[in-house]
Formats: sequence, C-alpha cells, structure tokens
Amino acid sequence: MIWIALAYHLASRLAYVLYVGFTLHRQDRTAYFTKRYGAEAAFWRFRRVAAVVMANDAVSLGVLCLVSLNTLHLGVPRGLTIAVGAVLALVGVATKIWAAATLGDGYYWHNFFRPADRIAPKAAGPYRWLKNPMYTVGYLPVYGMALAASSAFGLVAALFDQIAILTFYHLVEKPHFERWRRPPPPPPPPSEPVVRSAPGSARPPSLDTAPGQPP
Repeated sequence: MIWIALAYHLASRLAYVLYVGFTLHRQDRTAYFTKRYGAEAAFWRFRRVAAVVMANDAVSLGVLCLVSLNTLHLGVPRGLTIAVGAVLALVGVATKIWAAATLGDGYYWHNFFRPADRIAPKAAGPYRWLKNPMYTVGYLPVYGMALAASSAFGLVAALFDQIAILTFYHLVEKPHFERWRRPPPPPPPPSEPVVRSAPGSARPPSLDTAPGQPP
C-alpha cells in the first residue's frame, strides 16, 4: 500500500508540474490559448484545471504520509517531532498566504495571459527578504506534514516535490519574468523620406555646363 501511495503521489506531482509547465510555456511562446479563447477565458480555463491537479497533488501527499505513518525513526520524543512539524507547517502556510496576497492573481500565473498586468513590486511583502518565498519557505508544510507523521516516505516525496517545482521555476517561470521585467527596446529611428523625380522631369546636362553647376 505504501509503494502504491508513493507512486500515485509522484505521478500526481508530475501531472501538476508538467501540465502547468507545458501550458504556460506554450502560452508564453505563442500566446496560443489567448488567441484561441481570449485572455480572461483562457486564464480561467487554465486556472480550473490547475486548481484540480494542485489539490490532487496535496491530497495524495497527505494520504502517503498517513499510510506510511511511523516509518521514520529519529530517536526523539514523538511529541517533539509533531511540534516541529506543526511549526514548519504554520511558518510555511503563513509565508505562502502572504506571498499569494502580495501577488494577487499572479499566484495562478495570471500575467502569462495578460502580460501587461503587473503582479507586485520586486520588494513587496515577503519578497523584500526572500527571492522566491513560494517555492522555498512556502514549501515547509510538506516537510512538516511528513515529520509530524514520522513518515520517511513523506520526506522523500517532499524533497521530490520541491525539486520538481524549482525545476519548473527555473525552466518556465523565471525566464518569463526576466523577459517581463526587461525594458522594451527603443523604437526605430524614423526613416528619411525618399525623393523621387517625376518621369520626364530630369534634363540631360548641357555640353557647355561647368562641372558642379546646374545645366
């Protein structure tokens, strides 16, 4: 049962990261979804599916921790591991809520569908101290859940989850935001008008015209 739960959770994490990653990468490169559905409709279609795969991922981790309960033996009192796990969960959840409130709809990658929408100043909220609070401190709850359940399999899954989301960040999210923050290129200089002579307006030079003088 533990191995089935572990396999299901790893598949759920891959489904989450691959769906979100490929969808946003395609949208970022070609604007395929906004061209097909319009900006808001495309965003909400994406958000509904993303919410389902994210919820499935979270539930599958909880189930894994329950079925692999007490497979981690640290040699410390059980109450201490539960307390440390609870603290990690509280700190991580609070950080993620704060970051999500700072980003607004950016939490669901809204500006991939509306690039003109700014999501947050660089130094707002927890971003004043952390470059990426969502995927660093915000991931403490998965470790806290595994630790509170004394689940060795849960800790392995938590590490896999964070590596997967950081890979997504470096391959999809970070390049998008770097292009988004880059100032637009300056407009090209105006071209000089080309003066064309009307047909028949040119006269052949006279034989007695001095060099450099009009005929």
